[in-house]
Amino acid sequence: MRKISRRNFLLTAGVVSAAALLAACGNSASAVSSESASESTASSVESAASNEAVEYPITIQHAYGETVIEEKPESIVAIAWGNPDVPLALGVVPTGVSKANFGPVNEDGLLPWTAAGFEKLGASPNVFSDTDGWDYEAISDCAPDVILAAYSGFSEEEYDMLSQIAPTVAYPSVAWSTTWREETIVDATAMGMKSEGEALVAETDAMIQKKLAEYPAIEGKKAAFFWLSASDLSTFYIYTTLDPRAAFLTDLGMPLPDSVAALDNGKDFALTVSAENANQFSDVEIIITYGTDELLTALQADPLLSEISAVKNGAVVLLDSSDDLAASSTPSILSIPYTIDRYLEVLNAVAEKAV
Repeated sequence: MRKISRRNFLLTAGVVSAAALLAACGNSASAVSSESASESTASSVESAASNEAVEYPITIQHAYGETVIEEKPESIVAIAWGNPDVPLALGVVPTGVSKANFGPVNEDGLLPWTAAGFEKLGASPNVFSDTDGWDYEAISDCAPDVILAAYSGFSEEEYDMLSQIAPTVAYPSVAWSTTWREETIVDATAMGMKSEGEALVAETDAMIQKKLAEYPAIEGKKAAFFWLSASDLSTFYIYTTLDPRAAFLTDLGMPLPDSVAALDNGKDFALTVSAENANQFSDVEIIITYGTDELLTALQADPLLSEISAVKNGAVVLLDSSDDLAASSTPSILSIPYTIDRYLEVLNAVAEKAV
């Protein structure tokens, strides 16, 4: 098994085709879920805020040491994937956020749930692009009191540069491995809103469990998140539980197959696997991956990959890279309530095929 860097993986993943496989599912149910969740969340946040006074300074440990926040931050910049959703979910408008680099973004470069967060707060977003590197000037122009990046993967040199602008909260230990719970609580802590963040996580967990009861076929199915290309099936990538995509599947009641768990080395979010070793993954009952029907056809025609149980049974969730579900598969505190119904629907549909 060969490990792959996040940078190289994202560059490789850019070749995924983007047909509208899941677009017909629509967003109306998700929008309702998001609205009701937001109203309930506001109640939880207000309750938590009223029950606990925050003492400063706040010290946050992370991969590059510690960050000390001397007083409650007023100007908050949130960079990288998912971090902008945390202040919005807590009712705070960030002064600057990163442009989303994947999925169905709007004219501002925001994903639907992030855009809805700004709209709910009656605010216009200040968005900067960091696809080709951090825009230090744009970040500095926001005059931030804190920079939120609990889910990220920047280098120590980049961390030092950002820290010259404002106290910066880096990822806790391993790059790109922060779960949606950790992201929410760490970022909330940096805002002086730890108890509110914890309340929000608890409420979201309760919502997930309530939703899961409506989709009984999912429970106990062994699922794994793959990356495959129909144009070259000689190798493929499997996400380990260090990646939030794979970790979220366990949140949804789907345990990691033993064959995939055996790959986890505690350091890499994804590993390269040769198709010659595909028979080792016969215990994978459901595969989630980016792609279209073309990919499933290619998998089922492949003499090696067709031996995987999920492929044999057609128990493959195909996420169109231009659809909400592809982007929300790396979950955030706002994307979960926005897309949970649709995600569970497609997972339940393939779970019924799994044997």
